[in-house]
Amino acid sequence: MRLFKNGTIASEETPELQKADILVDDEGVIHQIAETIEAVDGSTTVDCDGCVIVPGMFDLNVHAREPGFEHKETLSSCGEAAIHGGVTGLVLMPDTAPPVDSGNLVKSLQDLVSEVSRIPMHTSGCLTKKREGKELAGFSGMASRGVTMLTDADHEVPCPDLLRRCMEYAKDFDLLVTTHGDTPALTKAGAINEGHVSYKLGLPGIPAISQEIALDRDIRVAQHTGARLHLQQVSTANSLKSIAAAKEAGTQVTCEVSPYHLLLTEEDADDYNTHFKMDPPLRLQSDCEALIRGLLDGAIDAIASNHAPHTEFEKSADFASAPFGISGLETTVLALFDRFISEGTFGWNLLVKKYSAEPRRIVNLDPVKIAEGEKAEFFIFDPNGETLVSKDYLKTKSPVSPFLGQTLKGAIRETVI
Repeated sequence: MRLFKNGTIASEETPELQKADILVDDEGVIHQIAETIEAVDGSTTVDCDGCVIVPGMFDLNVHAREPGFEHKETLSSCGEAAIHGGVTGLVLMPDTAPPVDSGNLVKSLQDLVSEVSRIPMHTSGCLTKKREGKELAGFSGMASRGVTMLTDADHEVPCPDLLRRCMEYAKDFDLLVTTHGDTPALTKAGAINEGHVSYKLGLPGIPAISQEIALDRDIRVAQHTGARLHLQQVSTANSLKSIAAAKEAGTQVTCEVSPYHLLLTEEDADDYNTHFKMDPPLRLQSDCEALIRGLLDGAIDAIASNHAPHTEFEKSADFASAPFGISGLETTVLALFDRFISEGTFGWNLLVKKYSAEPRRIVNLDPVKIAEGEKAEFFIFDPNGETLVSKDYLKTKSPVSPFLGQTLKGAIRETVI
């Protein structure tokens, strides 16, 4: 048995932290929670004095790269990175090689996960075959294997009629449709947000309307079909306005935001550092502020890291040529604590709600709770500690992060599963 003493417990229900000891039995079940618990024979005591005990996070948007791109990341390294960052469950994007577009490929990936991962990795499936946007993927077979959502990841379904049919079939199978929000005719070969920074750097820009037009279309199709829609990586104030209006109209729509679009702007990418090149790109300060307000007022349902690892060699190319994407599983909790919780912008309860409970609810899973009779699934966070984000610190194969080399407030001492 393990006894976690002197900690305070965070939950989504209240900003107040509960001072309590937690006794976990040998089966990994929380046996007792009380203000004071005495150690029993054979138990190991973990001193959590000054620390917060937080329910395990859940990430809706993870590119683990395996199979097909194991040089960037593997399911095993992705799982260890997640645990290191306090994440105890996640949804895998289907943009592997081959793409996960049939029941057999879902089963193969699930078998791989069961062999190498210490945490649940839920599988998503493609909306279209090979993510090519030409014909429907194998919805029936994927549904029978229990996929959590259908998405072409960072590819938008180009034809609105095909998207309509995708949503109609998804509704029949009670599956969540997830879209990325991109208009290729507007994005073109863009590398950074279109604006004064792109002009200054001489880089092709991606206009905000590229996301906003695609997002408006997807919402309209969801309204027409009655399908459940989840919008990934919302990055502009106008996108958020469209989502709020759709929710007001009764559309079954949810959305997520990345920590980067809450913390960083296009100004942070003004030195050609490819660790700031992500899709969608970092936007304006006004967009960033609108997204923070949306997180606080409930317009934004979830936080997701969009963990999209690449090798250092790939990201060492010039900014225009380097691939989009960075690693995020290990830094999301730390960065949000550093910038928001430690500064009093919001409390642990909001982070638990937006990065643990609501993401699970979006894919019809029960939230993790720190309660007697529940399996132990939490991490111990030291708010008085510090974390240097270095290559040695990261467990991912891809030490590509906008926070690399920075010291962030707080430290994750241990993740208990």
